[in-house]
Parts: sequence; C-alpha cells; structure tokens
Amino acid sequence: MSGIVKAMSKFRLAVVQLHVSKIKADNLGRAQTLVTEAAGQGAKVVVLPECFNSPYGTGFFKEYAEKIPGESTQVLSETAKKCGIYLVGGSIPEEDGGKLYNTCSVFGPDGKLLVTHRKIHLFDIDVPGKIRFQESETLSPGKSLSMFETPYCKVGVGICYDIRFAELAQIYAKKGCQLLVYPGAFNMTTGPAHWELLQRGRAVDNQVYVATASPARDETASYVAWGHSSVINPWGEVISKAGSEESVVYADIDLQYLADVRQQIPITKQRRNDLYSVNSVQEG
Repeated sequence: MSGIVKAMSKFRLAVVQLHVSKIKADNLGRAQTLVTEAAGQGAKVVVLPECFNSPYGTGFFKEYAEKIPGESTQVLSETAKKCGIYLVGGSIPEEDGGKLYNTCSVFGPDGKLLVTHRKIHLFDIDVPGKIRFQESETLSPGKSLSMFETPYCKVGVGICYDIRFAELAQIYAKKGCQLLVYPGAFNMTTGPAHWELLQRGRAVDNQVYVATASPARDETASYVAWGHSSVINPWGEVISKAGSEESVVYADIDLQYLADVRQQIPITKQRRNDLYSVNSVQEG
C-alpha cells in the first residue's frame, strides 16, 4: 500500500501555451495535437489557455460563443478520453439563456464533464494611456466556486482575473485543494508587472501548487497576450515557465514536498481563526 501512496503523491502536469488564431477549427485541431503530445510525455493533468478556441476580445465573444456541450467541449471530451487524462479546457465563450460567459470545462479520463467554471471576476480595468478593457460589456459573471477531484489531489479552478482575488485561492486551499489552475491571458501591461507575482503570491500564501496557461503571444492580435505560462511550487518558486511562443511546459507535482513545506512553516495550524476568517457564501 505504501508504494501506491508514494506513487500517487507525484504526477506530471502539462500546460499548453497555444497559438490562437481566428479560425476555430485550427485552434481545436492544434489544441488536440498538443494535448495528445503532452499525454505522450506522461502528463496526467493538462491545462489549456483562456479563450483557446477564439481570439480574446469583447468583439469576438458573441461570434465564437457555443453552448456546453458543443463543438469545442466535444473535442475536449474526446481528447481527454483518448489520452486518459484530466483535461482543464482553458476557457471558451459560452452562450446560455441569452447570456455570455467565459467558461472553463474540465473533463476526466473517461471523457465525462467534471465541472464548469464561469469566470467569477470580470476583467474590467482602465490604465490610462496603456489599456482599457471591459469584459462586462458583453459577459456575465459566474456565481460559483469550482473544484474537482483526481486520484492525486483536489484541484481548484479560476480564470485569469480570478487570480487577483486572494480570497478565492484561500477558500480553495481551505477546502483541500493542493493545486490551483488559472487559464489566463494577461496583457503586455499587466503581464510583466503582475503575472508571475500573483502566481507566486497565491502559491506561497496557501502553500499550494499554482499553474497558469496563457495563449502564446501574437503581436498582430487586437489583444496581445503576455504568454509565460508557468507552474509555481508551494515554496513560491517558479519550477516551469514558457517563453512567449507556442509551447508545452511540464512540471512534476510532488504532494509530499507540499506536505513537507506545510510542516516546516505550519501557517495552516497557526491561523488565528478566533480573530479572522475567509469563508465562501455560495458553494460550487
């Protein structure tokens, strides 16, 4: 039994930094190819980027939106089953009941849908002279937290701007998540300033692994993604990181190492729950 436990304490994670074009069929085909490649390299959990099937932008969401289940999620389901992996399907523009959402679908090794996460915090920012973006012009926010179980560990899901909200990560960790995944598309202003900082902050604050999947950088796109998809360990170290181009990066997630970090710096046991707490109001 100890051998089985030890084996389950480690698994390989892959993050796919996909080049996204305006041709949906190409995006789906390329995603399928790279996910299959990652599984062939031993990945048990694979993460795709935010808006992996369409260009990112308020002008594109309605045009590319799909129902779930639909074309893109069918490809994800078939790929997860064919490869026998847990597939975190980045996100796609979803249409439901006349509303649009930025939605991540997660599929298990049997191809079944495990959870859908609708982006909770919409990306509405205005940095004068640099960038203004208002997702709320077209999208509606999600209303629930999203977690799923694997034989390795429990995983919490957020999308891009969700990573800025430390409370979400704290609640996921409190509920037993040891890996947090954030498909995201930071830009050329917020990317260099905050992308890695936020990932390391979420990881070290909660003593968890954090993985992010960005689209590859396309200088010709209306919204230029920063790239640099990454995996951070519970010590806050960057253990895998992509450049700006299309690539697949891997990390071996070591849950015994996570346990060791928590034992060495036992903040979970030292929290002053008599003075403060962070709790979820609505369950996923």
